[in-house]
Amino acid sequence: METYTFLRQLADSWVMLAIFAFFIGTVIWAFRPGSTRVYEDTSQIPFRHEDKPATEPVSGTKETS
Repeated sequence: METYTFLRQLADSWVMLAIFAFFIGTVIWAFRPGSTRVYEDTSQIPFRHEDKPATEPVSGTKETS
């Protein structure tokens, strides 16, 4: 069997199945029950300090002078 033919058949069958499984796993990970709070918090980031600048640095970042 030629190398190209083998790789083509492999990509058409098993690699496509692996990509599909990865996609389904990603969808399940995104819609898992515990992630709703995290996504709601993340979606509110642009609106947190609408009236005034932040008075204290966000946790995990350094404040520059």
